[in-house]
Amino acid sequence: MFGSIAARYDLANHILSCGFDFYWRKRAAEIVAHWSPNKIVDLATGTGDLAFAITKKSPDAEIVGIDFSEDMLAIARRKGLRKTIVADAMRLPFADASFDCLTVAFGLRNMEDWDAALREMSRVLRTSGHLLILEFSLPRLSILRAVYRFYLHRCLPFLGSFLTRKKTAYHYLGDSIEKFPSDDAMRRLLEANGFCAVSIEPLTGGIVTIFTAER
Repeated sequence: MFGSIAARYDLANHILSCGFDFYWRKRAAEIVAHWSPNKIVDLATGTGDLAFAITKKSPDAEIVGIDFSEDMLAIARRKGLRKTIVADAMRLPFADASFDCLTVAFGLRNMEDWDAALREMSRVLRTSGHLLILEFSLPRLSILRAVYRFYLHRCLPFLGSFLTRKKTAYHYLGDSIEKFPSDDAMRRLLEANGFCAVSIEPLTGGIVTIFTAER
């Protein structure tokens, strides 16, 4: 599914988010820069947009982009992401404690087992290493949530299919957002799988949320 929309993935993201995706990634990159990491792994890097945003804010850090879609990574490489590896985030090809920082944007939601994925993330992070998850969520205000759900389930599949010619991918998007853990559930999930000092920052009325934690 992801390979089939790779060629128009960036365009679709920018249009369907009304350009807010640039701000979301910029904010995530600012948080990462505050940690001053030396080695970063970006899981589900896709076409590399979060990795590039992080590079702008942390130019001296070494960053590796991981994705299971070769089609997505091919675009990331053409855009200039130097270090990429085709791999499954559930089984990362790294030794324990390999990185200072791990990021994943709009990817944890798609992994087959959230607990197992978080344990694998914890494994490759050094002690006191930082985790940042940028993920879609449902707005906190009920009226905004209702409007967003209408857009998510009625408008977005039509617009997504027009932009990418793959309507099913955008039906899947809405369903996966509905199923993703809420703030408190996500906090418990992180704390149960090797993380502490969890922080939760909603953006754009709660359409997306940044979760940060320490190993």
